[in-house]
Amino acid sequence: MQITAAEVNKLRQQTGAGMMDCKKALEEAQGDFEKAIEILRKKGQKISASRQDRDAKEGLVVCVVSEDKKSAAAIELNCETDFVARNEEFSAFAQKVAHLALSEKVQDENAMAEKSIEGKKISDHLLDMMAKIGEKITVSKTIYLSSNGIVVSYTHPGNRLAVLVSLEGSHKEGIEEVGKAVAMQIAALNPVAIDEKSVPQEIIERELEIGRELARQEGKPENMIEKIAQGKLNKFYKEATLLHQDFVRDNGKTVKKYLEEFDPNLKVVAFKRVQLGAK
Repeated sequence: MQITAAEVNKLRQQTGAGMMDCKKALEEAQGDFEKAIEILRKKGQKISASRQDRDAKEGLVVCVVSEDKKSAAAIELNCETDFVARNEEFSAFAQKVAHLALSEKVQDENAMAEKSIEGKKISDHLLDMMAKIGEKITVSKTIYLSSNGIVVSYTHPGNRLAVLVSLEGSHKEGIEEVGKAVAMQIAALNPVAIDEKSVPQEIIERELEIGRELARQEGKPENMIEKIAQGKLNKFYKEATLLHQDFVRDNGKTVKKYLEEFDPNLKVVAFKRVQLGAK
């Protein structure tokens, strides 16, 4: 298939890799962007996570927490321009949608479209806003999280990123502050899972394959390939799983150590991270 210059440039903007590298990766992946990114990684390209977000849509991420702090919801309301995102009517509607997601325990944007505010479906509200504002407006994400303990939220200034964290096992005073610190950690370093036990198997297989490929490219003996790949996977766990990451407020300890120092019984049981324009 023929790869266009626009597609090559889009991948370059997303990854920071060179134009020719992007072109070759897209050709090899037959135009599949996710596969092309994986190919670039296997060839040793350093992909910048921050650049992957440059293609983000405009809009707002809003989260709300229940009065008893047992549940929370987050939604992403998209528009085409930052000007509209900063409009008071747009912001007020985002808040209404978030509160509806919380009260109705909505966990899917398609289900949200069928819910109603003031007797009118969300889908109809969106059509009315589009007609009035002149931009495409959608609810692209709807997240609901509940807990037997407590749910803490963090919204980054600008409402482009929000995190919900469920904590259980402790009732000590100050747990909300701890929860917010953990939520800010998640916002900053974007872990893929709580720990190595909760990393999806497909991600484990992907990282092992990348490790094997890089080891072969470095000319390592075949009988050492699996050991090297496992070592790279362990490094991945430290960098990409919440409990094993260095705590951003104190690099001398991990997040796991930070939680244990507060209360050995405290556990992070779930988290949700919603970033504007991200999958």
